[in-house]
Amino acid sequence: MNRYGPAQRSLLPAFDRVVVIFNPNSTGKAPELADELRAGLGERLPGLPVTMSPTQRAGHGRDLAREAAAGGGRPLIVSVSGDGGYNEVVDGVMQAGNDDAVCAVMAAGNANDHRRTIRQRPLIEAVVAGDVHRIDLLRLTVGSGPDARVHYAHSYIGVGLTPVVAVDLEKGGKGSFREIVSVVRTFARFRPFSIELEDGSRRRIDSLVFANISQMAKYAVLSESGRPDDGRFEVITLPHTAKWRILGVAIRAATTGLGPQPSAARYRFTTLKPTPLQLDGEVLAVEAGTAVCVEIAPRALATVS
Repeated sequence: MNRYGPAQRSLLPAFDRVVVIFNPNSTGKAPELADELRAGLGERLPGLPVTMSPTQRAGHGRDLAREAAAGGGRPLIVSVSGDGGYNEVVDGVMQAGNDDAVCAVMAAGNANDHRRTIRQRPLIEAVVAGDVHRIDLLRLTVGSGPDARVHYAHSYIGVGLTPVVAVDLEKGGKGSFREIVSVVRTFARFRPFSIELEDGSRRRIDSLVFANISQMAKYAVLSESGRPDDGRFEVITLPHTAKWRILGVAIRAATTGLGPQPSAARYRFTTLKPTPLQLDGEVLAVEAGTAVCVEIAPRALATVS
């Protein structure tokens, strides 16, 4: 049974082609997994065209996905990557405006929070079954008026400690001992940030996460009730406090979970100093005095899982 509502039913095949986007220089197994997917689809669905689209630079996955979706028809665009690579693909597909385009991710990254949370069966089995369902996305608008920028996230948007740790991980390197050192170093020197809410009040915060899924960072359970298709996102707020209390929250998230969290369909604030945001692992720098709006985009993404 599909956990995320009724599957798409049509007399037409679910997809008319598959585009596989991957980083050929990945430090993980993305190239090997992409080849395995191509071979498996060729064996199980021999009449379905499969195009391999290796990325050439940072952000190229977004361009490739946008081009693939803008070509019309019913493409299945698969990102063989972690959460950050899949963020690029989802954002590119949303920019293309093709409601018939379908996205999926084959986990090949560090955390793979999205795939781990929504997975129902091996990806190739999901593709062969062709059961398409729709999930919500987080829509981030940075700025206002004609200069506003819109970005989409499949799992979460983080402000404060979350993106700062992500930046340091990229400098220190992901994986094993280096990852631990990077996180500890960042935690030790982290300082809180302040935002202004819609009502004019100001809040000093250590961490603010808008979550479309219930888990993140491999082990942390953010919410007991969060679902990627319920039309809302969970708001996990950690006001500024002593570092030992922050550590306690992190331990609780990784063990018993944080329990029920408030949810919303929209959250607006203004940055009071330069602030990094993290979208599914991808970091976006935001200048001081910038209006930020996080909204739910109900059933915006067609996917198989």
